[in-house]
Amino acid sequence: MSLAIHWFRRDLRLTDNSALNAAIAASANVIPVYVTSLWKSVHQWTGAARQQFLVECLSSLHESLLKAGSRLIIREGDAVSALAKLVQETGAKAVYTNRDPDPFGQAIEAQLKVALEHLGVAFFCFKDHALHERDEVLTCSGSAFRVFTPYSKAWAKLPKPQPGPKVTHLKATVQPESLPLPTLATWNLQAEDVQLPEAGEAAAQKRLSRFVENGFLKYAQTRDFPAEDGTSRISQDLRFGLLSIRKVFAALEVGARGAKVDQARSAQIYNNELCWREFYFQVLWNKPEVLDLEYSPAYRKMPWSYDTAAFERWCVGQTGFPIVDAGMRQLFQTGFMHNRVRMIVAMFLTKDLHLDWRMGERWFMKRLLDGEIASNNGGWQWSAGTGTDAAPYFRIQNPWSQSLRFDAAGTYIKQWIPELAHLPSALLHKPPPPGLRLADNYPLPMVDHARERDIALFTYKRHLSSGPRPE
Repeated sequence: MSLAIHWFRRDLRLTDNSALNAAIAASANVIPVYVTSLWKSVHQWTGAARQQFLVECLSSLHESLLKAGSRLIIREGDAVSALAKLVQETGAKAVYTNRDPDPFGQAIEAQLKVALEHLGVAFFCFKDHALHERDEVLTCSGSAFRVFTPYSKAWAKLPKPQPGPKVTHLKATVQPESLPLPTLATWNLQAEDVQLPEAGEAAAQKRLSRFVENGFLKYAQTRDFPAEDGTSRISQDLRFGLLSIRKVFAALEVGARGAKVDQARSAQIYNNELCWREFYFQVLWNKPEVLDLEYSPAYRKMPWSYDTAAFERWCVGQTGFPIVDAGMRQLFQTGFMHNRVRMIVAMFLTKDLHLDWRMGERWFMKRLLDGEIASNNGGWQWSAGTGTDAAPYFRIQNPWSQSLRFDAAGTYIKQWIPELAHLPSALLHKPPPPGLRLADNYPLPMVDHARERDIALFTYKRHLSSGPRPE
């Protein structure tokens, strides 16, 4: 009777799990394992909110596995060493996992493959996080797309994989030792008062169903207004693999059947968001240097500011720009920020405060539950004007007009900035008179947007005039 290990990573579900289904199909016994990373940079790339959500997702997965007749084995430390040791303990003949879309995970996969080869153990990696991976969406010449629109057209033409079954029974005749399920103390993190969504696969499926039934076909009309419940709110579920991208796409296809013209437009716009996610995966697969450098060489060595005091005010939502501060406080209190507001706060950091986009990128990765390395990097480089298919450097959003356009009644601002809740909405969308605060306990705007816009335009133009043309 053969024995295999399924290594859970960013696929914390039993429904439509590519590697898990393959392991069960090929092996009489499957040991499910999760290896808790103890890497030193954990406090740089994640924070207590996301780790708490992970803890709760693992607990939920463990309960699901118990119902299926198994349990989640927990090991910790270096994944390669931990899995090699588990193989030797159990006599497993194969390790199954789903491919990681980021270069750090891919490096571990390569190391594990070599280690298992030395032990005479097979290693199988499966496509699971994307509908289409790096070799599937290419130009006519076989190269990667550099611009989203032609990529999206090629992506849309490809047949989409269908979701697989749910695991309802998992045989486990071998029971290796397991560490307790992780807690925040595992990473020396302290609990924060953050409003987390319900964790686990069942909760994620409920969120998807709610969106398909109530919001999907109105998405075009509601998605840009942060005070409305107009987005799917499944981004963290895709990040942790509580939902498979195949199941999401299939559910949306069903939801779009018989849609009217305006509803079909909503469906197309949301599908484009899924496509953007995979476009950024492809960018990172083909140019992993974007994690450290601007995608376009023309913008490298930009004279960014590193004013830590200004950055701190941005982080805690004390800039004096209500729409910016509302977004930053929503992020701090919930681990989520509305996508429209993400663009506003990112452009404010790079174009009004002239701070390095990498500072904002790192802060988002610490705070966002849905912190996806590829999408986060792509979004920040788009806002800074330095990335592929980016906003031109001269596109600079005005925080005052953005809040008037997308939060005219001030509902979103007042929800997250209670000290402004008593004010007429008209006062929230324009600079206050010189020296006058909107409220006694709310700061003056830290910069003059019009002045900083001119400085940004001059800085970008001067830098570009001295180097190669942007890609």
